[in-house]
Amino acid sequence: MFDSKQSAYVFPGQGAQSVGMGKDLYDSFDSIKALFKQADEAVDFPLSKMCFEGPEDELRKTTNAQPALVTVSIACLKAAQEVTGNKLPAPTFMVGHSLGEYTALAADDVIDFSTAVYLARERGRLMYEAGLKQPGTMMAILGLDETVLAEICQQTGTKIANINCPGQLVISGAIENIAKAAELAKAKGAARVIPLQVSGAFHSPLMQSAVDGMAQILAKITFKDPTVPIIANVTAQPLTVGTQFRDELLNQLCSSVQWQRSIEYLLQQGVTRFTEIGPGKVLTGLIKRIDRDTETINISDATAVKNMGNG
Repeated sequence: MFDSKQSAYVFPGQGAQSVGMGKDLYDSFDSIKALFKQADEAVDFPLSKMCFEGPEDELRKTTNAQPALVTVSIACLKAAQEVTGNKLPAPTFMVGHSLGEYTALAADDVIDFSTAVYLARERGRLMYEAGLKQPGTMMAILGLDETVLAEICQQTGTKIANINCPGQLVISGAIENIAKAAELAKAKGAARVIPLQVSGAFHSPLMQSAVDGMAQILAKITFKDPTVPIIANVTAQPLTVGTQFRDELLNQLCSSVQWQRSIEYLLQQGVTRFTEIGPGKVLTGLIKRIDRDTETINISDATAVKNMGNG
């Protein structure tokens, strides 16, 4: 397992959360107990308890889900490093899906862990508040070409929010506009349209108030240069200098997540192994739909971590 292949670490975004996540890591590693304590202190409430016990509707809230996912994803990474004696294959690149970009920054030492958890909490809060000011929603559109969907978005005042993989796109916008776009998508041959359980029109112009709020918070943060390049959600290009990340984190709030293009860029750079670090296996599924020949590894819980130690 531990060879010199070109590899990338990928970190999940909101929607990957589930009640109980991280509990087995907490129970298995003293270092992870300390990490969860740090997270609780960073947000000034028992985030660890919410990860382990829920309730699910509270954990699903944007304000809670975002810092929780950063915490559990970094817990997975730290535990895997610990059991392998820091011989976990080093990545050539890192990339995070939306919120996962904050996890990537912490994993790459661009910001420290506590700062990443704090910023994720503030981002979640500001996105939730933006959704109250300008109500909106999101919908997954399956089996429709991107150019066709772009035309539908233009007609309905909506926006493509996520370009995840061939045949899986997500749109974002005002509630009534999303309903119109969904009808047009079905008429144009979409296989399915699936409403998403979100509190706002993420990755659309309706998040502008969140951008304004985050700009004030990020102005006070120092970003170090990454040790390995991080692929930007907005451009699907590598960021290599700390000063680039402030703009990226602001721009991604209203811009499409270019996940498919990010993975295609990594494939062009010779990456053949993708290690998804954090809850769930959503990104692994998307990567396999982009290129089925890639090698994928999941580090999502204590069992997966211990298997890494046996590798």
